[in-house]
Amino acid sequence: MAGNIPLGVKEVPQEHSGDESDDDVDDVVEQSPCGRWEKRRQEVMQRDVPGIDHSFLAMDTEEGVEVVWNEVQFSERKYFKSQEETVNAVFENLIQLDHANIVKFYKFWTDPRSETPRVIFITEYMTSGSLKQFLKKTRKSNYKTLNEKVWKKWLRQILSALSYLHGCETPIVHGNLSCDTIFIQHNALIKIGSVAPDTIHNHVKTYRDERRNMHFIAPEYGKPGHVIDSAVDIFAFGMCALEMAALELHDTEGHVLKENIQRAIEGLEQPVQKDFIRRCLAENPADRPTANELMLHPSLFVVHSLKLLAAHCMVDNDVCPPDNREDTTPETVLAVLKLSDGNEKTWARGKSPALELEKYLEEVRNGLFPLTGMQKRKESRPRQRPTSPEGVESEQSENDDRYDEETRLAAVNRCHIKLKAQDGDDRKQQYQLELVLKLSDKMNRHLVCDLRPGDKGGDMADDLIRCGLINKVDREMIAAAMQDQLNQYPAMKT
Repeated sequence: MAGNIPLGVKEVPQEHSGDESDDDVDDVVEQSPCGRWEKRRQEVMQRDVPGIDHSFLAMDTEEGVEVVWNEVQFSERKYFKSQEETVNAVFENLIQLDHANIVKFYKFWTDPRSETPRVIFITEYMTSGSLKQFLKKTRKSNYKTLNEKVWKKWLRQILSALSYLHGCETPIVHGNLSCDTIFIQHNALIKIGSVAPDTIHNHVKTYRDERRNMHFIAPEYGKPGHVIDSAVDIFAFGMCALEMAALELHDTEGHVLKENIQRAIEGLEQPVQKDFIRRCLAENPADRPTANELMLHPSLFVVHSLKLLAAHCMVDNDVCPPDNREDTTPETVLAVLKLSDGNEKTWARGKSPALELEKYLEEVRNGLFPLTGMQKRKESRPRQRPTSPEGVESEQSENDDRYDEETRLAAVNRCHIKLKAQDGDDRKQQYQLELVLKLSDKMNRHLVCDLRPGDKGGDMADDLIRCGLINKVDREMIAAAMQDQLNQYPAMKT
């Protein structure tokens, strides 16, 4: 857990002159304990989770991308210790969520030393703004509704994310879904902010309900004896669907009344669209359909093309499109669909030129075209990832053979041993092994480790397999390459 990691803080001037330059905004005012994330002065309005006190722009120094540095303050120090374990458990689960249509949680830690204890967590930075902002701009252009094709495309992406959350081994309820917590990327990719509302709501200092979003809250929410379940997300989703279909709701500032909601539903032209939204907004939570059932509703259900099914198959199995050295003849069959009458339908490469195919596969991989109404072969739950080595001792026992298996094959691009000064002191030298692998999907993996006398190539290869960094098929080849380097340095022998 990250609960006791000390927080690295840089001194921040409390007063600034009126002619503060843009460079001052980019100043690093605080660092994460591991030094990877650097907090800037600039605040952002992104709100993934209710109860956030501050959100700042930050930099991921390893990946070179902008992220969001979120801060949550506990109401009182005495409650911090009693709730710290619960908060840690919730955020550990959030970090493991991995879905193309959910804003990514990267890291969290706690700061118990400050006057007001804080929980700090890093999330993906959504550059294009919220769905609410987009809908308001669209309404100002005198549009009454979204294009029906866009409406369906976006709702399928939101439902895909909700289906993933609700289908986890321990179902996760978003609990804060609204058009303010749904974000749009420049390529029309929809992402919803991941959530831990109850944990934060009950223990932070500054959480306040926003009256303008009260109509997203299910009528049973907060009633005595009510247990929060996925039905509250379906209600909120139905309200999002309505706000997307009836843009006049955005003319109302403040609380949206029931009369406005009923009037907006009656004003919709498509009966099937009305039925879809009414089902989501049913007063009785037991009458609301699940996310998977909504995907089968006539307003959204679609028979997927063979092209999309083949693309998902390629993405799920890490199959890369051919490069220039491989067979690119237009007649080559990429997929075969067996029909109920015994005939077959084929999809040839000529129907998908190389550049178009790569772009389409990337869009499928990014979550733009989720499969709806189909049972996935993969389990829908957060994937367990290897424990981060940042100040955390390995929890694996010597007899524990479980690991994340790397399915991609690799070729050794570079393998050599080098000397590096320890702690900046040139008099103290440390041998390091540097290994650069080229994976079968054309990605590179750069690995560096300190060496000790007696290290063996085979043992090191086994460690890489156990950590999910190489495919076990490549063990002998990579072990031989590392052992060959070790043999050239007598100091590495026992």
